Amino acid sequence: MNLPLIRNEAARRLFLDRHALAEPPAGDAQGARLATLIDRLGFVQVDSIATVERAHHMILRARRPSYRPAALAPLLERDRHLWEHWTHDASILPVDLFPHWRHRFDHNRARLVERWTGWQRPGFETKFDEVLRRVADHGPVSAAEVGEGEERGKGGWWDWHPSKAALEYLWLVGELSVTRRENFRKIYDLTERVIPAAHRRPGPDRAETVDWACRGALDRLGFATSGELAAFWAAIRPEEAREWCRAAQDRGEVIEAEVEGWNGARRRVVLWPGTPAEIPPEPTGRLRVLSPFDPALRDRKRAEFLFGFFYRIEIYVPEPRRQYGYYVFPVLEGDRLVGRLDAKAHRDEGVLRVRGFWPEAGIRLGTGRRARLEAELDRLARFAGCDRVAFLPGWERETLRPAAD
Repeated sequence: MNLPLIRNEAARRLFLDRHALAEPPAGDAQGARLATLIDRLGFVQVDSIATVERAHHMILRARRPSYRPAALAPLLERDRHLWEHWTHDASILPVDLFPHWRHRFDHNRARLVERWTGWQRPGFETKFDEVLRRVADHGPVSAAEVGEGEERGKGGWWDWHPSKAALEYLWLVGELSVTRRENFRKIYDLTERVIPAAHRRPGPDRAETVDWACRGALDRLGFATSGELAAFWAAIRPEEAREWCRAAQDRGEVIEAEVEGWNGARRRVVLWPGTPAEIPPEPTGRLRVLSPFDPALRDRKRAEFLFGFFYRIEIYVPEPRRQYGYYVFPVLEGDRLVGRLDAKAHRDEGVLRVRGFWPEAGIRLGTGRRARLEAELDRLARFAGCDRVAFLPGWERETLRPAAD
C-alpha cells in the first residue's frame, strides 16, 4: 500500500504554520489576542534564564514583535485566562485545560512521596498540612516565606528545605496553584482562589483525556508519530497514544502518511485526512531569533529530522569539544534554520552584545542576509531594553560539523 508522501519542504512549511511561524511576525499581542496565540501553540514553556529575555517572552515575541512581557501577567494574574503547571516542563497553559490535569494530580499524589523519599530532605511529607493551613489562613506565600527555622539549601535548584518541598508537592497534586510570580519566584495560593470555578469541575474520565490530548496535539503539530502525540502535553502514556491512533484510523478519523526528512529519510506519521492536500503558506523571509525552548524546536529529534538542525554541543574541531556554549538562539529564515546566535543583553549599559553567529551548513552570511540579521538584532535589542547592538571581535564564526554518535 502506497502511503501519501509529504515532501520535506511542504512538511517544514506545514509544521511552521501550525506553530505560528509562517505568517509575517506582526499583529496585536495583548489581551484576548495574546491568549488566542497561546491557545494556538498549546503551551509556552517557562524558563528562568534571561540571557536576552526569559524563554516564554522570547517565544511570544518571535511570533508577535509588538509583544512586551507586561502583557502576559494580566492574563495569568488578573483575568485568569491562563495558568501555570507542568507539561514536559513548567509551562503556561490555557485555563480551560485544567480539568484534564486532574489525572496528573492523582498520579502525582500516588507517586511523589515515594519518589522524593531519600531525594528530598527528611520530613517534607510532615509539612503538607502545616503549609496548606498557612496558605489558607494567611494567603499567598513563596518558598522564602515558609519553613522558618529550617536549614536552607545550598546545593542547587533541587536542594529544597522541607517546607519548600511541601509547597511544590501541593502544587503538583493540585491543592495549590501559582497565583503570580515576583522576580520569577513562584507565589502559591489555594487552587480554589486561583482557578475559576467554571474550570474546577470534576475531571473527565481517562478515555476523554486521552482523546483530547491526541486531538489537541495533532491539531498543533499537523502530523506526528504516536510518541510525539503522547509527548506533546506529557499528559498520557505512549501506549495510550498508540491505541488512540489505531482506533482513530479504524474509524477513518486519521490516516497514515510518510513525511520526508531533510536528508530524504522517511517517517510514518498520522494526520487528519485533509492535511496532505493542504498547500502550506510560504513563510516570510524575515529572520527571527527563537528561544531554544520554542515549542517548534523543543523535540530535538524532530528538529533534526525536519530541519537538519542539530542541538549537539560537541563538534569536530578536530576533536569533539563544546563549541557553541550552553545557551545559543536558533535563527529562522523562511522555512530553514540558518544559524545560531550567541548574544547577551547588558541592560545596565544599554547594549546587546553579539558574541557569535554560526551559519548552518550551506548558509552564507551575504550582504542581504547580514542586513536582515542586523535588523532583527536591532529589534531584539529594543525588546531586551537596550538601545544598541555591539558586535564583539570574531563574532562571525565558521560552520561546524556535529560530532558523530
